[in-house]
Amino acid sequence: MPRKTPAVIKLFVLDTNVLMHDPTSLFRFEEHDVFLPMATLEELDQHKIGMTEVARNARQASRFLDEIVSGCETGIESGISLSSKGRKGAIGRLFLQTRAIQGSLPASLPSSKVDNQILGVLLSLRQEQPGRPVILVSKDINMRIKARALGLLAEDYFNDKVLEDTDLLYAGVRELPADFWDKHGKGMESWQVEGRTWYRIKGPLVSSLLVNEFVYLESGTPFHAIVKSVDGKVAELQTIKDYGHQKNNVWGIAARNREQNFALNVLMDPEIDFVTLLGQAGTGKTLLTLAAGLMQTLEHKRYSEIIMTRVTVPVGEDIGFLPGTEEEKMSPWMGALEDNLDVLNKTDEAAGDWGRAATQDLIRTRIKVKSLNFMRGRTFLNKYLIIDEAQNLTPKQMKTLITRAGPGTKVVCLGNISQIDTPYLTEGSSGLTYVVDRFKGWPHGGHITLARGERSRLADYAGETL
Repeated sequence: MPRKTPAVIKLFVLDTNVLMHDPTSLFRFEEHDVFLPMATLEELDQHKIGMTEVARNARQASRFLDEIVSGCETGIESGISLSSKGRKGAIGRLFLQTRAIQGSLPASLPSSKVDNQILGVLLSLRQEQPGRPVILVSKDINMRIKARALGLLAEDYFNDKVLEDTDLLYAGVRELPADFWDKHGKGMESWQVEGRTWYRIKGPLVSSLLVNEFVYLESGTPFHAIVKSVDGKVAELQTIKDYGHQKNNVWGIAARNREQNFALNVLMDPEIDFVTLLGQAGTGKTLLTLAAGLMQTLEHKRYSEIIMTRVTVPVGEDIGFLPGTEEEKMSPWMGALEDNLDVLNKTDEAAGDWGRAATQDLIRTRIKVKSLNFMRGRTFLNKYLIIDEAQNLTPKQMKTLITRAGPGTKVVCLGNISQIDTPYLTEGSSGLTYVVDRFKGWPHGGHITLARGERSRLADYAGETL
């Protein structure tokens, strides 16, 4: 591929955390050049040991570097082409630090610190190559601040971001304009199947609708429907089941608001294999998911068991090694499961204490708690898999988990993207944001952003004012 000659080819100096976050970052700078300081390679070497995601990424980055460098025994100083390994996107060159570089750092910055050594390299490169921009790329905010304080150019690594602004994230719900029927009612067809009304509509809004998106109109007669198909300028809408009515309750739980009703519609639909529920604390994500899982596992016999897993990132200090089996080790992380089971067990008032105890035992035999660490290589058949706190997963971990699903398995991802505890993961680059964006419009996937908290007036007030 001929090398484009843009107005100016930039030189990007990579911090170690960029490679450990995304090993393919080496190939993401298109026609621009990439420079790796020796300090970065040294840090990469220190982090390669272990079974964590960071260690795996460090090893993968080292493999990529080995591939690139081993094909070029001489001329490392003049740069090694990044396009040689069949990667069409990158046509720049890779430069490695081949000699000691002494940048004139301020006396207040100790040169023993790795970050400062990289800043020294940047200062030196800028002096040597005044004709082109030399830019530090780092996921470390403090590192970028220090670089800018020294008058250097610094950027975050943006290539991993699914969306620049999470306000643009697909919500799964759309309010129709008040004049919707005036503009889309002309030549509309309508029919009924199994108590649900179908509408075939044409109009200006159709092209922007997505399959399995929920639409609603509250003015006049409330209208709640799901988009079942979009074909060019024609869309088919189907009215939804009202889970807000007690006669349609799911394991004793009825929807308390519009979004919860939409969520129960996708959770209870056997045609939908993948569901993502986003929402603040107290919007009912876990409760609705568990209620739908118990109903379909114990009553409808659609799934053989419920498997629940979550990322074990503590909010406070870690509590160290825990004794016991996998289930017992995971139990401290599963307080949310226990709390929700208490609510679900209280719904059967007629059963009495003995009946409730028997139901509780039955439920516990059907719910398995698994650790994420042992998911690789497994296949789940006819299971209802719940991934809680999914916002703490990277896109790669998310892919590993979802590809575990065998025939007849439903995967439900729950999370709140404003509560990310994993280092270097942001709202824009979280695995949860990634799957919501990639799965939108798929006929067998559903997504709802739950809007209203339903815990208590205290929790709602705290959420708003604190």
